[in-house]
Amino acid sequence: MFGKNPIRKPENGDGSNLYVQEVFATLQGEGPRAGQPAIFIRLGGCNLACHFCDTEFEDFAPFSLAYLHQEVIRLSQNNQGKRTHHLIVLTGGEPLRQNIAPLGRTLLDDGFIVQIETNGTLYRDLPEEIEIVCSPKAPQGQYHPIRADLLPRIKAFKFIISNTFSGYTTLPEVGQSAYKIPVYVQPMDEYDDAKNKDNLSYTAALAQQEGVFLSLQQHKILGLP
Repeated sequence: MFGKNPIRKPENGDGSNLYVQEVFATLQGEGPRAGQPAIFIRLGGCNLACHFCDTEFEDFAPFSLAYLHQEVIRLSQNNQGKRTHHLIVLTGGEPLRQNIAPLGRTLLDDGFIVQIETNGTLYRDLPEEIEIVCSPKAPQGQYHPIRADLLPRIKAFKFIISNTFSGYTTLPEVGQSAYKIPVYVQPMDEYDDAKNKDNLSYTAALAQQEGVFLSLQQHKILGLP
């Protein structure tokens, strides 16, 4: 967290087991499906070390695909056995660091919607139905290029915005215009009330200036995981 996590290279497993930090039910708080009930599968490890990262993904353990599928089914149902959570979000860390294609296929075949959140620097061959949300990062003040093979698959971009943090004060062009990909801008959480208030107003103004969507971390506002 906060730039101190080790940078981990991609795994080359067959996808029958994945390193997972946690699995939990919540609401998707960000991006194009914000507000939708969702099951999050947070995968361990990342190939970047962003200074502002606020997510714990290094206390992970291996879980089988079969176990993850059953846990998703359990968490997706209410007390009467009705499926209430149709969206599964594969996040991290960096989910494309591991072979998530078999898990994605299993969940899709069971009728779930599958969305992944990636930094755009890695690529894997995934089922076409999987929705890809890309949140590019600029850990050294400059954005990493988005992979050319991933770019046509991206459903939405989500950019983190700060009024003062180097590299995050403007809306960059990383290929979204050529593919007419929707863009969301989200205030950076700098764990400082004054900075966060400033980031919120700055990002709201930027959204209007650029004609893009404002994304707020609804789960934090609601006190959800």
